[in-house]
Amino acid sequence: MWADHMPAGERARALAIEDDELGNAWLTWNGERIVLADVTTPGDVDRVGRRLQRALRGESPEARYDDELTPVMWDPDARVDALGALGVDEAVLFPNFGLSWERVLENDLDATRANMAAWNRWAAQLAGPRLHPVAHLTLRDADWLRGQLAELEAAGIRLAMISPGLVNGRRLSHPDHDAIWAAFIEHGITPSFHVANVTPAFDDAWLASEPHPGNSVMGSVFLWSGAALAIADLTLNGVFERHPDLRLGAFELSAVWLPLFLQYLDGGYRFHRKLHGESIVDLPMPPSAYVKRHVRVAAFAYEQPQMLTPGCGDMFMACSDFPHSEGTATPVTDYAQANLTPDTAPGLFADNLSWLLRR
Repeated sequence: MWADHMPAGERARALAIEDDELGNAWLTWNGERIVLADVTTPGDVDRVGRRLQRALRGESPEARYDDELTPVMWDPDARVDALGALGVDEAVLFPNFGLSWERVLENDLDATRANMAAWNRWAAQLAGPRLHPVAHLTLRDADWLRGQLAELEAAGIRLAMISPGLVNGRRLSHPDHDAIWAAFIEHGITPSFHVANVTPAFDDAWLASEPHPGNSVMGSVFLWSGAALAIADLTLNGVFERHPDLRLGAFELSAVWLPLFLQYLDGGYRFHRKLHGESIVDLPMPPSAYVKRHVRVAAFAYEQPQMLTPGCGDMFMACSDFPHSEGTATPVTDYAQANLTPDTAPGLFADNLSWLLRR
């Protein structure tokens, strides 16, 4: 996919899925193995670990990647049919392997841009009334970014995954980035955060014991930390105040942290202002009000979003993570068990995502 959707002169930089001598498929770049390429089954996370350990021991796979890769994983018509079986009308589609490689390529901006643009070109073919592919973008090259946003707008793509981390060593709210946020608004595209192998919010030394730092246990425990830090930065440093039509999505980063985060955000802002006699930016509204106005967060059924809403307002979006192993094949039933249906929770099931899609 990557090589086929980039100019011939860039193909040496392409990611690839390659079999080792035993038949295990790996996502690779420049000969480096990034992650085991696997076809997953919703609800069966253990199988992923067993397959990885088998490959690391130098054993052949129980089943070959190519043999298990069904059209549901890549064909838009097959995915639409699968949505029908799930009882779902529309779905947001993130780049599966795009969640794994960004940090590995971070020291090669040319390769980063080439592989992101390749996914974006392929994803443009999927955009339609039922499938909403998510572009993959870096903010490290503003000129390249503006070109990508124009192409994405023309293709009907309305969401783009970005890292919540620093951009060339600068915070997201840095004044030099104001033009970037304005460009997202101009082209009608919503930046979004998602679980991904990007620079974490804390120092790499904390991950020194991790055998798999790209998918670490600390990253799982503090899943929300990067997004929370980025949202606080955009709020407290006035980006949301300066760009009242900027919208931001947070997907698969959990939701249970949000009520307490909003309390700390308001409390920290008030305390800092009293302690110093001034704020970084004078905000006409409480910081939490900006988050409620600008951000929407995906909440799994087991997080009981109906219990979170009193502390946050109507900010949540239903999600399934289908077809990943940590996802579910029964999302509608899962929410219905908590009396959450499209009738009882229209924001959860449609309205908040429609707002991010600017419909």
